[in-house]
Amino acid sequence: MHQDVDLVVIGSGLGGLCAGALAARYGLEVAVLEAHTVPGGAAHGFSRQGFQFESGPSLWSGLGGWPSSNPLAQVLRAVGESVPVATYQDWGLLLPEGPLRVGVGLEPFLAVVRELRGASACDEWARFMQVLEPTCRAARALPLLALRPGLGLATTLGGRGAVGLLAQAGRLAQLGGAFGPIARRHLRDPFLLHWVDLLCFLISGLPMDQTSAAAMATLFGEWFEPEASLDYPIGGSAAVVEALKRALERHGGALHTATPVRSICVENKRAVGVRLGDGTVLRARRGVISNASPWDTLALLNEQDCPAAWRRKQASTPACNSFLHWHVGLRGDDLQHLPIHHVWVGDWQRGIGAERNMVVLSMPSLLDPSMAPAGHQVLHGYTPANEPWHLWQDLQRGSPAYTALKHERCQVFHRVLDPLIPDWRERLVIELQGTPLTHQHYLRVHQGSYGPAWPANAGAFPGGGTPIDNLVLCGAGVFPGIGVPPVAVSGALAAHRFVQPRQQRELLESIGMG
Repeated sequence: MHQDVDLVVIGSGLGGLCAGALAARYGLEVAVLEAHTVPGGAAHGFSRQGFQFESGPSLWSGLGGWPSSNPLAQVLRAVGESVPVATYQDWGLLLPEGPLRVGVGLEPFLAVVRELRGASACDEWARFMQVLEPTCRAARALPLLALRPGLGLATTLGGRGAVGLLAQAGRLAQLGGAFGPIARRHLRDPFLLHWVDLLCFLISGLPMDQTSAAAMATLFGEWFEPEASLDYPIGGSAAVVEALKRALERHGGALHTATPVRSICVENKRAVGVRLGDGTVLRARRGVISNASPWDTLALLNEQDCPAAWRRKQASTPACNSFLHWHVGLRGDDLQHLPIHHVWVGDWQRGIGAERNMVVLSMPSLLDPSMAPAGHQVLHGYTPANEPWHLWQDLQRGSPAYTALKHERCQVFHRVLDPLIPDWRERLVIELQGTPLTHQHYLRVHQGSYGPAWPANAGAFPGGGTPIDNLVLCGAGVFPGIGVPPVAVSGALAAHRFVQPRQQRELLESIGMG
């Protein structure tokens, strides 16, 4: 490892890798430092007995074509990479109303609503989508890769692009708040409101009254347009991580795994490098980007290096709950009748975020057989951001009490899979269970959290700036939301703080976004 680089990135989650790959694409000498032995953060993958398991994202869209409004697709295009995808058109739902198989796109969903709730609810949803269409169009018109911290879009977009955005100004203004009030103004049917709440929680880990309108407008624009489909990257989320790693290294950057950072070095209120776990100091001529969480970034700074008010704000960042994970390998080449995903909800009345009230099951080997040995399937189950930390905080991984609680809490996965694959226990090859302590251990994240829970109805998101010169944040909670698209945007914004507007504009023009 060189002792001096232009830019140090702490953490190789998708935000940190997007930042590092883009900065390297601009010609900066970049070192991305990862404490874990594999890159990717919550999106990393791992292998056991020939099964390729995933630890994070399972719902993807917008990666398979160009142009794309997905900011991760835009970053990949900008750094000269792509990821092959398999597409699919439906997914399974296990709801209090009963089991459903819902197609992606407006007409397939209207058919389900018509059968489940009748013609009036079907008409209500169709009218809602008509109302949303201009807002979705405005979201698509906003080229997120063109965003520039503190300066807006005018310095990076050419004349036509700026004029086009001005035409959407009124609609764009609506995207700054929460999605819930928009939905409640136009929807009355209880199932439709529950459906919106479900989608919001899957995307943000928050109910619809706290979920970003911009994030949902982007999703609705992709999922409910004609001929819509969802993507699955061949090789899983690990393939996306590998593409960003390739781009980083091809442009001269370096990724160092098993390299924990002990502290951020600050001199005269300016970030000048980092001190590694072994005491080595790595200097950064331009600055430092932290892809660690707000709480964990704070732990890397000396108290005297940042204002007390900012420290208090960082420390009080609200946190999403954590996860239970279930990684399973099954025998079975006779399961192709199943959709790749199922989402289970136990009771609408408990609230969409109630503990163990929602489960996602993903079987990607149905689309990508390379994820499992021949004749087998790999399954990833998780409870999205609804597992409380307080149940686990006083336990030790591996202790009898921990093991007993892990087995008890993970029974929810068994109950959900039983009706789908009644003989799954006879098919079982391998079973792994994860908890908030697993999240905390491998991802080094505060309380094993899914990420910051900044509600969109409580004002602007904090952004990536800090009171320390040349220290920039990226990752979950920096840009509205905590899923893959906002994390990718946060990485791009962080990289663009260290390059000139002219360079950013030239890059946009080179990929047809100028």
